[in-house]
Formats: sequence, structure tokens, C-alpha cells
Amino acid sequence: MDKFIRIRESEIISDKHYKFKRIGFDLDINGKWDSQTREVFDRGNGATILLYNKKKKTVVLTRQFRIPTYLNGNTSGHLIEACAGSIENEAPEENIIRETQEETGYHIKNPKKIFEAYMSPGAVTELIHFFVAEYDDSMKKSQGGGLQEEHEHIEVMELPLNQAIEMIQTGEIRDGKTIMLLQHAYINRLVE
Repeated sequence: MDKFIRIRESEIISDKHYKFKRIGFDLDINGKWDSQTREVFDRGNGATILLYNKKKKTVVLTRQFRIPTYLNGNTSGHLIEACAGSIENEAPEENIIRETQEETGYHIKNPKKIFEAYMSPGAVTELIHFFVAEYDDSMKKSQGGGLQEEHEHIEVMELPLNQAIEMIQTGEIRDGKTIMLLQHAYINRLVE
């Protein structure tokens, strides 16, 4: 056990789709133990990718319904996002290749990992692996749209990068991982 923390209890509150836990712990703050309790959402780790085309100066994004955003004031419930998915017993690179094909229809081979990030570390355990990959029309092997058995209804969108950047400013794109990937593409001039 780490010297700065003592886990007193770990109770599973819900285990229906992901794990929701209540954790009781003591944290060493300057030599004094501070007792705390937090609720933690454990949904596993994930991966996300931005597909970009240098020649056309475009990116591939998706649009799908997200109930949490609807419940928090997103009146349509739909979000424009980079392709992403939960990692299931596979390496992040394998995951993002599979997710890209399922969601967008593009078959990529060599995604480039650019960084990892915790998106909501105060309550969620998920670490997201961020990737980019170049695409062209010859890599389109299906319509994409996600898997029916996972109840995915995903619209595939190909947009000019400059338009996608403007959509951040207008509020049309409000997904954190997507904003980070689009800013990475813009700052690093991936589609000049």
C-alpha cells in the first residue's frame, strides 16, 4: 500500500453496465490523516482518434445521441465527436483500429498515439489514449455507423478542418476529447 493513502473500504453501488463504487480512504496531508469518502465511476479505459486528409484538408467526425448530454441541457442530445470506444481486452492501438472501422467505415493500419489524458479525474477512472491517422477514400471499406448489437446509430461526417475548428467556437462541437484532437491537428498543421 502507498504510504500517503489508506483505502478503508470499497463498496460497489452499481455493476449494471459499468462499476460505480463508494471508496472510503485516509489521505496523508502534511503528516496528518484526512478521512474522505468519494463515489467513483469505473468504466475502464478508452481510445479516440482523429482521421485527417492532408490533400482534402478534411477530418472525419461522428454524430450520435448521448443521453447524459440531453439530461444536462443539450436539447437534441446529439454530439459531434471524434471516433472513440472503450478498450476491451486489447491494446489501445488494436482497439482504435477496430472502433474506426465499426464507426466510420475506414480501415486504418498505423494510428499514431499522441498522448493520454484523464477527462474527469474527480469522479471517473477512465484514461483515454489519443490517436491521429491519415486517411484517404481508398480506405473506406463500409458505411460505418457502429454496431447494431451495441445500439449504435452513428452518422459519419467529413468536414474541412477549418470548419470543425469554427464549430468549436460556435458551440456545435462541445466534446472535450474532440476539441483536444482538433486543436492538436490545427496547432501541428496536420492538413496544411
